[in-house]
Amino acid sequence: MSSAIQGAGDSLPWPESPGGTTGAQMIVNESGGVPNRLFFRLFQTGNILQRQVQNEMGISAVQWAVLGALSREGFEEGTSFNQLKEYLYVSRQNLDGVLKRMERDGHVVRIPDPQDRRARLVVLTDSGRAFWNQLQDTITEFYRQALLGMSFDDGVSLLHLLKKLQQDLSNVSLTSEAGDSTQGAANPAD
Repeated sequence: MSSAIQGAGDSLPWPESPGGTTGAQMIVNESGGVPNRLFFRLFQTGNILQRQVQNEMGISAVQWAVLGALSREGFEEGTSFNQLKEYLYVSRQNLDGVLKRMERDGHVVRIPDPQDRRARLVVLTDSGRAFWNQLQDTITEFYRQALLGMSFDDGVSLLHLLKKLQQDLSNVSLTSEAGDSTQGAANPAD
């Protein structure tokens, strides 16, 4: 076990169980405990990522994601706005604003879909692809510095855990059967 994981476990409010601890077992006090701290760290991490990408690369994290999504093999002819929105998990308004800036900068265009003239495809332009290719060394160095404190195995584990969290978050459905979800609400800054 890495020292970072051992250090994080030192103050956990439950004994380690042989089969592991589930999310339901983590909630052990009225202030939210580990889940509250976990989701707050995810919030902070997302904000740090956005700030650092903007500061170091001069583009937003969403622009970076759009460039990466459109530069994938098989997407040379573009993708629909809705497919891109769903792939990136961003709102319609957020993506539309980003695409307008990227169109202004000449990195993408929206063209009529040859299969459905009412729909439009988002396509990476030649200048957008050149811009993306120019960013590759910077992105590699960004990743290297951001992951300095992690081993390869730590990165693989984190990737696996984030994937599981994404799947479970996608299935969250708060209903009246769960009771009053505001009762005992945690302070998000804990």
